[in-house]
Amino acid sequence: MYFCSPFRKIGRQQGTNTTTTMKKEIHPEYREVVFQDTSSGFKFVTRSTMSSGETITMEDGKTYPVIKVEVSSESHPFYTGKNVLLDTAGRVEKFRTRYSKKA
Repeated sequence: MYFCSPFRKIGRQQGTNTTTTMKKEIHPEYREVVFQDTSSGFKFVTRSTMSSGETITMEDGKTYPVIKVEVSSESHPFYTGKNVLLDTAGRVEKFRTRYSKKA
């Protein structure tokens, strides 16, 4: 009787002790890049598959490709605590005047 264990290694071919490997030359290059917030100037290094023609030299002396973004955790109102309150009272009154029943 053949018993299939849930702990069997994924990717292992039945009857062999070798695992399958990823196909070569089809995956994008995964490297360190700098994301720069254009509104606040905040920069951070992370790994990504995005590419860019621009480069930047960081404080560590290394040169990285730079990806410019408009919003990051440094400038987004949710993370900074500077949420903008909408004028809901004015909007409600505008709705009521527009769609109120004519007397």
